[in-house]
Amino acid sequence: MKVTKIKIGRRSFIKSSTLTTGGIMLGFNWLMSCDMTPQQINALPKEWFKINGFLKIGENGLVTIMSPNPEIGQNVKTSMPMLVAEELDIDWDNVIVEQAPLNTSLFKRQIAGGSQSIRQGWNSLRMAGATARVMLIKAASKSWGVPENEITTSMGQLIHSISGKTLSYGEVASLASKMEVPKEISLKDPSEFKIIGTSRKNVDGSKIVIGKPLFGIDYKKENMLIAMIVHPPAFGMQLKLIDDSKASKMPGIERVFIMKTHESGYKLGAFDNDAFNDLAVVVGRSTWEVMQAKKVLLIEWEMAPAKTEELSFFGKNVTVDTPAGLESTQDHKEIFEEMSKKKGKVVRKDGNPAAAFKNATKVIEKSYTCPFLAHNTMEPMNFFADVSDEKAILIGPIQTPEYMEQSVSKRLGMSIENIDIQMTRMGGGFGRRLYGHFLTEAAVISKEMKQPIKLIYSREDDMTQGTYRPSYHVSYRAALDKDNNLIAFHVKAGGIPESPIAANRFPAGAVENYIAEEWTRSSNITVGAFRAPRSNFIAGVEQAFLDEVAEAAGKDPIDFRLELLAIAENKPIGKNNDYEAKRYAGVLKLVKEKASWNNNNNPQVFRGVAAYFCHNSYVANVLDMVMKNGKPVVEKVYCAIDCGIVVNPDAAINLAEGGVVDGIGHAMYSAITFKDGAPEQNNFHNYRLIRHGESPKKIEVHFVKNNIDPTGLGEPPFPPIMGALANALYQATGVRHYNQPFSAYES
Repeated sequence: MKVTKIKIGRRSFIKSSTLTTGGIMLGFNWLMSCDMTPQQINALPKEWFKINGFLKIGENGLVTIMSPNPEIGQNVKTSMPMLVAEELDIDWDNVIVEQAPLNTSLFKRQIAGGSQSIRQGWNSLRMAGATARVMLIKAASKSWGVPENEITTSMGQLIHSISGKTLSYGEVASLASKMEVPKEISLKDPSEFKIIGTSRKNVDGSKIVIGKPLFGIDYKKENMLIAMIVHPPAFGMQLKLIDDSKASKMPGIERVFIMKTHESGYKLGAFDNDAFNDLAVVVGRSTWEVMQAKKVLLIEWEMAPAKTEELSFFGKNVTVDTPAGLESTQDHKEIFEEMSKKKGKVVRKDGNPAAAFKNATKVIEKSYTCPFLAHNTMEPMNFFADVSDEKAILIGPIQTPEYMEQSVSKRLGMSIENIDIQMTRMGGGFGRRLYGHFLTEAAVISKEMKQPIKLIYSREDDMTQGTYRPSYHVSYRAALDKDNNLIAFHVKAGGIPESPIAANRFPAGAVENYIAEEWTRSSNITVGAFRAPRSNFIAGVEQAFLDEVAEAAGKDPIDFRLELLAIAENKPIGKNNDYEAKRYAGVLKLVKEKASWNNNNNPQVFRGVAAYFCHNSYVANVLDMVMKNGKPVVEKVYCAIDCGIVVNPDAAINLAEGGVVDGIGHAMYSAITFKDGAPEQNNFHNYRLIRHGESPKKIEVHFVKNNIDPTGLGEPPFPPIMGALANALYQATGVRHYNQPFSAYES
């Protein structure tokens, strides 16, 4: 049997202890999994322990995995326990899962973000299962008096084929718990996988369909009050005073007051993103009554001053300048125009780009922009809080519970040991729920009210609060020689208030003369991570520009990219290229084959291609478009992905399909614009999302088969589809699109 040996840091990874009812518990990091079926609940032991971060095996052979990480719809609650079950060698039907509360003493990186869950948990989860299996074998060896190497396992059974003896895991679990944890274990070779690589249904799927209360918005407690906030109507303004004489007398209203999310001098953490610190709060007995009271509040606003704050960003101190004033989209367009004429900060330079451009036969130059975007999660922001002098109980949907635990501790002046954050399933995240100001607000309101409360944001509250995808601008130049070879490439990218550039990504490393510049401009409009941060813009425009360069060179778009990737693979230019050219080319070759790129004989089908690398994975798309009644319609999308070993194919396909639809929708329709600091879109009546009829009629997903450890998948399918869409639109209409959303600029 081919195995991979991995040493275990025993203090940091594995701990063994005996259950009072018998059985074995193995502590480990990075666990997520599935819920109990009714049959499993009925078959539970008389006593069952719920211990954060432990794998439990009961006397009856059932296995419980306590899950410390948030579930935001990426299906890790099903896929991650598959890793444990694979190495433990059990029947998948015998896996039970409980959601663990936040416990930073047991778990590391207890967050959902960055498409890292499977990648980060790949070894530790498998080691947990494999270690338990070894200890069970040791127990059976001692019980039977036979050598360990004569014992095999299968589907939760220990087998000694020589004597014909068998034992279930449950029968030796108590004895196994007393065995010493092995210092070294062997993991399965991918060729031996039985569970990994097979499709398993979403364990919460049926509960979601029937509306079982799983989400934060569903949570209720007796005597719970409802709280809502009112923030300034424009960025650059702040609350001055309120007149609540009418609102406070309305039916069901308990109190109206002003609160500060963070006290003066508070050092913001990485996820304390907060556009408006002073808020008007309305607390009452029901959501409807509170919403009606909000409407009659009389509030006076004033201009907010400029400020400079120090942000603690993952151990580093970062200074953030927030200017005063009321910004408008027109102002941002003028900034883009101004900065496009100035030299940016050079972040990479290979060769002599200036000389190459000077001596070029042909130079192609284009610029691209995109607007701010709202996250628009299906479930609005909400959090339950019950704060007393002794303890804070907080329950709701959050992607960064361990970081917000620290924030709440600082804000309340309460020890972390007295703060209990419990995670619910989330109705969408996309980065929005990385930023937990609404959790802190709920805690402060509950403390003020001395009662349990549920803070609920209306759609308008959330969409006008900020934490947007930034607005970006990028300019490209490409130089061709007389033989139509790409001899120089120049990218200058910036944004409000950050740059989207990834200077060491393709085509860096494939062009002899390459230069990348960046710039930024401060803003009082708050931004945050949006699905595939920065890549969600620059991937699409880079791929659109490369198509334009390929056309100028008279080359097929895929062949043109493959030529460049061959250079990057065989004779890479420069250093620190952050992609593997062979894998990058691999997804292009796969999508070319599956889409029959060279055999499109239908003149009514217009095709666009794009490929990109981000979050450790590679994705290529071919998008087929037709024109119906003068309008472009996406008929089909081919998607090729290299994300290493695919743990749960159905779940992986779902992620890819969602990313494709999401990317098309945002590129075509979505935008947040501003006038005098105020967002001009505040709900779905004027913030356009893709509709069912506008989605691709079919999406075909293909995975590169390899034995590389899994990489990211939640975000990588999102960015490149925007480029494929832009390129198909050009083929269909003869018009190139340089500004998103494309529908706003249709000719």
